[in-house]
Amino acid sequence: MGQGLVIEAEPREDFGKNAARRLRRSGRVPCVVYGGGGPAIPISVDPREVSNIVHSEGGHNVLVTLEVKGKAPARVMLRDWQLEPVRGEVLHLDMIRIASDTRLQLKVPIRLTGEAKGVKVQGGILEFVLREVEVECLPDDIPERINVDITELMLGRNLRVSDLVLGERVKAVTDQTQVVVHVVALKVVEEEKPAEVVAAEGAPAEPEVIKKGKAEAEGEAGAEPAKGEKAAKSEKPAKSEKKEKEGKKQ
Repeated sequence: MGQGLVIEAEPREDFGKNAARRLRRSGRVPCVVYGGGGPAIPISVDPREVSNIVHSEGGHNVLVTLEVKGKAPARVMLRDWQLEPVRGEVLHLDMIRIASDTRLQLKVPIRLTGEAKGVKVQGGILEFVLREVEVECLPDDIPERINVDITELMLGRNLRVSDLVLGERVKAVTDQTQVVVHVVALKVVEEEKPAEVVAAEGAPAEPEVIKKGKAEAEGEAGAEPAKGEKAAKSEKPAKSEKKEKEGKKQ
């Protein structure tokens, strides 16, 4: 998107929600221009002229020339906007005047190009950590995006902000040591075993169970009889002796 883009605007005199609705029904959207040492000016613009900027990758960084009827052209950037949530149509815009000799600090998107060898050859995973970088430059030097070639990026290697090619007139504000992108090894996560499998693995082997059961059976066979059992056995002889004594008396 070129920096020679021109947007035509008209002064706006009616304000409020009802006036904004009428303006939108007529095919225009309300806008306010401010900053640059000048007063805030309410205007209206054709939404078709700004739609591409709003929906672009670096819409906030696009420098355009605003031509308002009855006023001198001004260089502006889109500072903020409101969109219709379903159709994405522009409902309102804020623009800020930009002086050509004033350095700006703004965020520029990063775009990766190529396919990392660490992924293609070594089977690693690419992690895109930092997707935009803050820079400082004059309005005419604002980059639309920063392209980063990752073709030679190997497993375990990374690219930092200091590795970005920004140009002589663009200075990075973001920490130079911050990682932009790196290739890491694939993490193998061991699946958790079902509870039934864990229980089966923890149980003793079948021969041990049989051996234990046999030992218990043998132990029971060789055990001493209980006190009750001894008493029952001793009662039988006592009864027979009593009968013999009664027979002798008769």
